[in-house]
Amino acid sequence: MSVIEDKLKEIGLSLPDPSPPVANYLPAVISGNLVFLSGHVPRNLDGSLIVGKLGYDISVEQGYEIAQQVTFSLLSSLKAAIGDLDRVNRIIRVFCLVNATPDFSQHPAIANGASDTLVYLLGENGKHARVAAGMSSLPGGVPVEIELTVELNS
Repeated sequence: MSVIEDKLKEIGLSLPDPSPPVANYLPAVISGNLVFLSGHVPRNLDGSLIVGKLGYDISVEQGYEIAQQVTFSLLSSLKAAIGDLDRVNRIIRVFCLVNATPDFSQHPAIANGASDTLVYLLGENGKHARVAAGMSSLPGGVPVEIELTVELNS
């Protein structure tokens, strides 16, 4: 197991099975030593989408936890693409889209669910550039969609 997976195991968690793409795209594309992960969305254990809108029926705390869950899904897809998460040198960028009401303004607090998770798992190498943006809707009515850019060890 990788260092990341060992840390997850310490807190009683494991990576989910990677979700297959639902359209004509790849979950991850490797170019040189960079991996570009497509946007991932939250799913229930049965594979159905978690739906809702921040500022309406999902709280900031729930949004944070949903962003954490999406981050685990991203790491699962990353592992499927590269074979071993110990190949990760650092997280370059997190792009977090938040489905929110027009008056919602706590988008960074939701994106912190992803950022805090990555820094916990990777330490300094988990620190990254980030976008936290509000949207009037997201595919399937999900509350959060996140994509990552990751640098691999040479």
